[in-house]
Order: sequence, then C-alpha cells, then structure tokens
Amino acid sequence: MTETRTEGTGAEEVVAAETAAELRDAPTMVDVFTDVDIDTELATNPAGVAIVQLAEDDPRVVTLSADLSTTIATFRERWPERYIELGIAETNSISISAGLAASGFLPYIYSMSPFGILKTAEQLRTDAAYNHLPVRLVGRLTGLAMGWFGTSHHAVEDVSIARAITGMTVVSPADSQSTISLFAQTKDHPGPVYLRIAEGAEPVYEEPPTYERGTWLRAREGSDVSIIAHGLGVGIAVRAAAELEQDGVSAEVWDAAYLKPYDEQAILEAAGRTGRLVTVEDHNVVGGLASIVAETLGRHGADGVSARLAAVALPDEDLEVGAPAELYDHYGINVAGVVARAKELAGR
Repeated sequence: MTETRTEGTGAEEVVAAETAAELRDAPTMVDVFTDVDIDTELATNPAGVAIVQLAEDDPRVVTLSADLSTTIATFRERWPERYIELGIAETNSISISAGLAASGFLPYIYSMSPFGILKTAEQLRTDAAYNHLPVRLVGRLTGLAMGWFGTSHHAVEDVSIARAITGMTVVSPADSQSTISLFAQTKDHPGPVYLRIAEGAEPVYEEPPTYERGTWLRAREGSDVSIIAHGLGVGIAVRAAAELEQDGVSAEVWDAAYLKPYDEQAILEAAGRTGRLVTVEDHNVVGGLASIVAETLGRHGADGVSARLAAVALPDEDLEVGAPAELYDHYGINVAGVVARAKELAGR
C-alpha cells in the first residue's frame, strides 16, 4: 500500500501506523512452489521421499516434472539420467510417460493437481488407461492449497475426473506415513495411478500403515456416527472425533485412501453400525467421496441399507480467493465444521 504524507502531522502518523499494523497482521503468502525452510522433508514433501525409496530398489523408476521439480530435487540429484523436465507441458508429460511405460520403465509424473488431471484427461484416457500402462501421476497442491491464485489454481474437480477414467486407480494419502505406504503399495499395479498428495495434512499414523488395494482403514472406533475422509480430511476427522468424545458422541473414523477402487463393504458396515455418515474432503461436493458414499447407499437401498449422510466438502460454486487456511475455515472444512455436522446427525 502506498501513502503520500507530510512529515510531522500527527493524524498522518496515526494512519501510517495503522497501515503498518494491517500489513503486519495480514496472512503471509506461503511459497507453495518450494520446500525451502522446512522442518523435515518427510513432513512437507513425502512424495519426494517416497520416490527416492522406490528408485533405490527399482531401476525402472523414472521421474518427469511438469514444472514441479523442487519436489523431486533429491531424486534429480541422485539419478539425473532418470529425470525429465517438461515445464508447463502437462499433456506431453502423459504421452511421453506412456511411451516410457510401454518400453519397460515405471514413470512417475510430478504435477500440480489443478493442471495434472484437468489438462491431461484425454491423454490419460487414451495414451495411458486405454493401453493399460503403468503411468503414475503424482498431484501436489490439492484442494485450495493455492487459494491465493484463484479458480484456475483450485484442484477441486480432480477426483471426479480421475474416477471417471476407465482403468484409473485413485488414491489419496492421509499424511506423510500414508504417502510412503501408498507409493509402495501401488508401485507394481499394471495400470495408471493418480496419487493425490494433500498439503499440510495433520499426522495420523506414527509409521506407514498397511493398505490393501481398494480397502479402507478404520483409524478410530466409534458407535454413534461414522466419519469417512480422505487426504487432509482424515487428520481433521480424527481430531474432530476426539472433540466429539468430550461431548459424549462416539465417532468412528475411516481413512478412505482408495477412491477407486473403493471399499464398498466399509460403507455398508458403517451404515449398519451407526446409520449416520459424515464425509470430509477438500474437493467439490460433486463427484468426490460424498458421491461415492451416496452412490453406494443408493445401490444397496433395496437390500435394506439405510443411513443419513452429511458432506463436509467444497460447494459447487465459484470459490473465494485467499489464504488456504482461511478458505478452509470459511467453508467449514475444519474440526469445528465436522463436529457441527456430526452433532447434527447424532441429534446432539
């Protein structure tokens, strides 16, 4: 903010002081394009750590960057001959990876989630999925992680699009340990995989959990309400369940790491056990986890399955621009938002 002032006038000095205070208290814009000045690499860049672990034991592993090279800086330094930088050519990254996969390599493309799926859907379908090739698209900066940049940089439709592509596997790790596990668990899958890496996800697991393809883990036991979440939503759900317990509401938490294929049996079990389901995700309410659960309940309605469903998700409308944390609070994708919806379902 620029000011014009005359030296020595008390009123203008007050205005200047107020302006300085506003700037000091304004949300700080996080540099989402780098992992400099971080506490530990595993905490903030698990996808970078995971790929190094895979590459050490498998020379087929190669990486491609669609303008996201800092995430794989360690890989690039150790195996420069196994790294390709493509800049903002996301569509080309899929086609090149399909060629590499057809030649016996195991390519991992690192891309920003707002562009990795939306811009490449046709190439993913035709070049990778149609040919059943082991192409892996690693999407960082999911949801509103780049909330400062507006709609063009919001990744809130990616799960819906990825799920609609025949043959695609879609996984959404809950935290750093979950990321390490899911990279390893999906490495040898013969078809394409989308790994959706959330930013700033709260820790859920102390060590890499054991996943089986298409199954969910129950992160917490409960009997009054079932909270089903993926990505950063799992940490929110676990903390919400702890708060609900203080208010006399017993909430179980499901880690819906696999969004395609997904754990239909877990949904049916939750519906039968509590009859009250809350989904949590940093994604549009259309086509994501809420839709998965609703589709499953609808298909099994004739079998007597019945449950109330509430979705903590982003609305299907033009979203606001701002600091990611403030945006998530604004849309209720936080502990308070989950607690409120769970209490509403539980009648508390």
